[in-house]
Amino acid sequence: MSWTLKVKDKFQAAHYLKEYRGKCEKTHGHTFQVEVEVEVGQLDKAGIGIDFTKIKEKLSSILPDHTHLNEVYDFNPSAENLARHFFHELKKHLPVKRVTVWESEDASATYSENN
Repeated sequence: MSWTLKVKDKFQAAHYLKEYRGKCEKTHGHTFQVEVEVEVGQLDKAGIGIDFTKIKEKLSSILPDHTHLNEVYDFNPSAENLARHFFHELKKHLPVKRVTVWESEDASATYSENN
């Protein structure tokens, strides 16, 4: 028996994609949305797996709001690479199942570790 808890947050940032040919090779910005899924196997006495507030606080603390992502990270800041990076940062503190990064309403990348 398990539960999947989900939280979302947003951040705004600029980036460009290296080794890419097309309009995204130029600096541009997004309002990124990040969705985190955490899996728990039991609930506390209140019927809560992990307080949503705790998950949201941890997620908020790692999001690079109002930055130029190419200056923040040493990797190419694609949605795929951001999802993997956020997953590993959150995994240090939470039982993360998957992280999805949305660049727009209709384009996202999800990272999980397949066991």
